[in-house]
Amino acid sequence: MHPGLWLATGSLAAVLGMVLLEDGVCRAPDGKDGFPGVPGLDGRPGQKGDMGEPGKSRQRTGIRGEKGDPGEPGSPGVSGYRGYQGPHGPPGLPGRPGPKGNKGKAINILEQPRPAFSASRRSPPSMGTTVVFDNIITNQESSYSPQTGEFTCRVPGLYYFAYQVVSSGDLCLSITKNRERVVSFCDSNSRNLLQVNSGSSVLSLVTGDRVSVSTNPARGSMIYSGSEADSVFSGFMLFPQKG
Repeated sequence: MHPGLWLATGSLAAVLGMVLLEDGVCRAPDGKDGFPGVPGLDGRPGQKGDMGEPGKSRQRTGIRGEKGDPGEPGSPGVSGYRGYQGPHGPPGLPGRPGPKGNKGKAINILEQPRPAFSASRRSPPSMGTTVVFDNIITNQESSYSPQTGEFTCRVPGLYYFAYQVVSSGDLCLSITKNRERVVSFCDSNSRNLLQVNSGSSVLSLVTGDRVSVSTNPARGSMIYSGSEADSVFSGFMLFPQKG
């Protein structure tokens, strides 16, 4: 027998023997792998996966580039809430002194008019509401009239007026300016004893203003007339003003 044929026959017998020995089933030997097939079509997209863990920051290793050009300004934002008022700052430095003013005119105080008067009441009560103090005590500048009971302003300024009137009953008196009431004072005297009703005020007067003391008959005008006590009306200028 040809040696090559003997070798092939022996190999075939060995293979058949192995097939018959495995599980007692007749089985052919495995073939060789075939050639790779053509790639198949893409499959359907899968579901979105879960978010992964944040990545770790890494130190910048690249070279920093140049600063870019500024962008276009954005639209104005909404106004914010107004904050609390802050504390007051420290006082500022004093300003520069202003220019020196013109020198005033020298005036002798003794030459300035100083209206002042004081008068008491001697006559019986009159029929009108103005209380007439007919007895002159002082009448500087002759501004008070003992006939009308009125002081007439000739020098504009601030004036002080006061009165003390004795009554034997209810009495309401007012200091009037140009026949209009400025201040009023009332006393109740149910026992008919002598008592004093007094009042005062500071008035700003211009030339021609008239000041007097007036009664209010509806609320009482019991002015005492006698020798036991005097009723007095006084006034004087505190300082002049420009009219």
